[in-house]
Amino acid sequence: MKAVIQRVNGATLSVGDELISQIGKGLCVYFGVEKGDDESLLDYYAKKISQMRIFEDDNGKMNLSALDKGYEILLISQFTLCANCSRGNRPDFFGAEEPTRAKDLYLKLGKKLSEKGIKVSYGVFGADMKICQENAGPVTIIL
Repeated sequence: MKAVIQRVNGATLSVGDELISQIGKGLCVYFGVEKGDDESLLDYYAKKISQMRIFEDDNGKMNLSALDKGYEILLISQFTLCANCSRGNRPDFFGAEEPTRAKDLYLKLGKKLSEKGIKVSYGVFGADMKICQENAGPVTIIL
């Protein structure tokens, strides 16, 4: 599993001309599942993402989490995080999990984040999505 976590002031996600999801301050989390990833890793990812202290406290230190601040998460499936770029100029995606299992793990991660008390908005699995986000910082963490 791979997750790219970006701190944002806001983000929208559309498919075609239809607005699907919108969040205010919080996190955009791009999530990819690799072949053989164990479902038990979802608890680790949900805890890390929800409790990652990357928001500033009153002293300007990154000391608060999305959970602490009551912020939202836009969770976006992204199999391209599983790209192998070690040979040639065209990435291969043979390491990405098959779509049915990947979607299941993606939705389970969202549920686990929700259970931690964070409002989760979703992308559309497998769709050509347009994401507009205003990065804050920028702060980008790879998990």
